Amino acid sequence: MFAVVRTGGKQYRVAAGDKIVVD
Repeated sequence: MFAVVRTGGKQYRVAAGDKIVVD
């Protein structure tokens, strides 16, 4: 399972359980 996170113009794809840190 993947989660797609969009912040500003950037797109991140993270696997479940991963942590994302965005400034």
